[in-house]
Amino acid sequence: MNKIIEVNGLRKSFGELEAVKGIDFYVEQGSMFAFLGPNGAGKSTTIDMLTTQLEPDGGEASVGGYRLGKEDDGIRSSIGIVFQDSMLDRFLTVKENLFVRGSFYKLTRKELKAAVARAVEVADVSGFLDRPYGKLSGGQRRRADIARALIHAPSVLFLDEPTTGLDPQTRKHVWTTIRQLQKEQGMTIFLTTHYMEEAAQADYITLMDHGQLLAKGTPSELKDRYATDLLKLIPTSPTELAQYLNDRSLPHTVQGGIYLIPLKRTIDALPLIEECKGNITGIEIVSGSLDDVFLNLTGTGMRA
Repeated sequence: MNKIIEVNGLRKSFGELEAVKGIDFYVEQGSMFAFLGPNGAGKSTTIDMLTTQLEPDGGEASVGGYRLGKEDDGIRSSIGIVFQDSMLDRFLTVKENLFVRGSFYKLTRKELKAAVARAVEVADVSGFLDRPYGKLSGGQRRRADIARALIHAPSVLFLDEPTTGLDPQTRKHVWTTIRQLQKEQGMTIFLTTHYMEEAAQADYITLMDHGQLLAKGTPSELKDRYATDLLKLIPTSPTELAQYLNDRSLPHTVQGGIYLIPLKRTIDALPLIEECKGNITGIEIVSGSLDDVFLNLTGTGMRA
């Protein structure tokens, strides 16, 4: 598969603060790529550089086949950006906003009408096209933001926290739109999110902290590497189960009478359950999650 984004040794400092410390990664064309990390990790600085909003101090990058710093107009023509904070005018209708933004791309009137119509259909905003942007719900505003980013048919769509603050039903609707863009339009999605269940839908994940890349891989690869499954047992005789685990030097903790036993592999639970089945009244196996990966790698939750 072709690499639509390539980053090599990219660096950026602000005074004595090294925000991005010579990072390397790539994004495959047509994929959904999740770029994760705590607040202050350097994600936004990296994205600002890739989208030509910030000049790097060093390193190289290309987006859509265009070289950063040398062909920035080409990069801007090939990307769409949905910012966490909206860029649309709250007093204009969605339709008016789309035509105003579309006029920046030097299209003929016929081309502009066709481009807006296509964006309206893909982002599913026809139901509130004539309503002022400021009167829309959070989910409607987000879909209008996506429509604005699609007017010039970009090959890469950058999404910065696209569902923050939205209720679960609205988040699901927005994600349906994002998935359709990837699958039906062949668009590359470059995503940042604080919701690990959203990141789990990505084809590939890169995790960053303190200006450096900590890990790269598919969701399943990262969970295999940096998370462990957990076996939960409720015993008839806690003393007997504790003795069994201690005799075999099996690490465990106890919470509310439930014995928690970390597993290197899920299948490791089978012999343990078989040997203790006469002393067990409840069993649960909890798979390792991306939340575990995040916490194990960064040592923290999301930072304020």
